[in-house]
Amino acid sequence: MNKQNSKMELLGSVPVPKALLALGLPTMVGMLINALYNLVDAYFVGGLGTDAMGAITVAYPLGQVIVGLGLLFGNGAAAYLSRLLGKGDKETANKVASTALYSSVLIGAIVIVISVIFLKPILRQLGALDSVMPYAVSYTSIYIIFSIFNVFNVTMNNIVSSEGAAKTAMCALMAGAVLNVILDPIFIYLLDFGIAGAAVATAISQVVSTVVYLIYIFQRNSMFSFSIKEYSFTKSIMSEVLKIGIPTLVFQILTSVSMSMINGAAKDYGSSALAAMGPVTKIMSMGSLVVFGFLKGFQPIAGYSYGARKFDRLNEAIRTSIIWSTCFCVLFGLVAAIFSNGIMAQFTKNDMEMIRIGQIALRANGISFILFGFYTVYSFLFLVMGKAKEGCILGACRQGICFIPVILVLPNLMGLNGILFAQPTADVLSAIITVFMAIHLRKELNTIQAQMAINAKKE
Repeated sequence: MNKQNSKMELLGSVPVPKALLALGLPTMVGMLINALYNLVDAYFVGGLGTDAMGAITVAYPLGQVIVGLGLLFGNGAAAYLSRLLGKGDKETANKVASTALYSSVLIGAIVIVISVIFLKPILRQLGALDSVMPYAVSYTSIYIIFSIFNVFNVTMNNIVSSEGAAKTAMCALMAGAVLNVILDPIFIYLLDFGIAGAAVATAISQVVSTVVYLIYIFQRNSMFSFSIKEYSFTKSIMSEVLKIGIPTLVFQILTSVSMSMINGAAKDYGSSALAAMGPVTKIMSMGSLVVFGFLKGFQPIAGYSYGARKFDRLNEAIRTSIIWSTCFCVLFGLVAAIFSNGIMAQFTKNDMEMIRIGQIALRANGISFILFGFYTVYSFLFLVMGKAKEGCILGACRQGICFIPVILVLPNLMGLNGILFAQPTADVLSAIITVFMAIHLRKELNTIQAQMAINAKKE
């Protein structure tokens, strides 16, 4: 009970900067290490050749869709759980957590089976060239089957973050990530599994992360029961979960669509162009995951504060999160842009064309990444406040509403450079849209606060 009280205190009364660090820093570190092992995967696979690098490039979008299923239920539940904890409704919170976890595993299993059956057509659609396909099938067939553990892990990551157990989320992420870094060279080179070894290493690492969460559940450290008896697939619960989860899933699907569109456009310029997109995507994903990790600390504070009508605390959390995340994005973006050539050279032995193309893309993406923190804070905020329509629109901007028209038009005007500058252009457009939506939200919050002040005086 003491642990649960301390979690509630962290969400509701600890100074905002301290609470953000306590909740966001562990998850941020865990996600950073998780992103680093994706880069390590690319680094070791790069030693197998350009086609092998192309294989993990085309497999990545499919993996993001599978992760999206965990986010559908995990992130949807987390936003609702934070508000329920703010209101003190523990009984409903137990039902929401249990329903989200078991639903994600069931739906995840169904999607994985379908993906395995239609694997080759899917990989072809994602941009796999004939020379890349054997590597892609070898890697993805293993990776996708074991992604059921990743669905469980992503769901649990969001749920435990919503209750303020950021250190548990960090430990689970770190356990899998560190193990993957150790196992990659062993399975790829020492045991001579080749690209399949990278998939086996990832699979084992995901299982280990799952074990960490299971220990957390069975030791009853969580505020939630996760009992099958609490499973309640009712309209009232699922509507709250899905109205936030669906926009999150849409965001993940659009991310996969954007990657496949880039891959499809890049493959027309050869295997070097296709292979270059892999490291660039993973490097920028590393920066994105750090921001997401930090904002996992912002999310429960914002949800709890909004549910408890503590608007001063909510406003401080918004302001602090924007400043801190933007500072990181500036630093990360400039490093990526300035050292783009040296970074890309780490992912190939002698493909100079891959380095040249990747350098241009990484420099452009690094500069536009400066806007990512501001955009993402408000993307998280709308969802955690239960504003599904606004959250869906903003979440779909960067990879969908803005990106798809850009990727369809720019390559026709600029050739390969149009592909490389598509995401940075979409980033700028998304940030502009965020400004207008943020202004509208600020007016709405001010109106609610003013009405609360009037009601308080009447009482």
